[in-house]
Amino acid sequence: MDLLPMNFRTRKWVKPEDLNPNGTLFGGSLLRWIDEEAAVYVIGQLGNSRVVTKYMSEINFVSSAHQGDVIELGINATRFGRTSITLRCEVRNMVTHKSILTIDQIVFVNMSPDDQPLPHGRTKPTLDNSDQ
Repeated sequence: MDLLPMNFRTRKWVKPEDLNPNGTLFGGSLLRWIDEEAAVYVIGQLGNSRVVTKYMSEINFVSSAHQGDVIELGINATRFGRTSITLRCEVRNMVTHKSILTIDQIVFVNMSPDDQPLPHGRTKPTLDNSDQ
């Protein structure tokens, strides 16, 4: 699949409660935001709210974010499996566009009501409700 342009839709303001002891954005907070953003993206793509995170590849922290920074979370689909969808993620500073983090693969699995992998029938990105 050809890589689509990164879609930076969600922005977060780095607040004091998001900081680690070094005064920079705590990685755990950022990963929580990424997992939520990725799940919302997948739900929009597959039309099913029963999805689970299966795998995240290497998480590359490129630079830091500081209190008061506004960051953008970018997600795009890179592969559609039978029951899964693979995403790529980049987080950057909204003002400077300096990259903060990249993740090459985040895999979600579409689930049935009885918690089994469910084929989704998708082969390419679709518009989600916010694009219509």
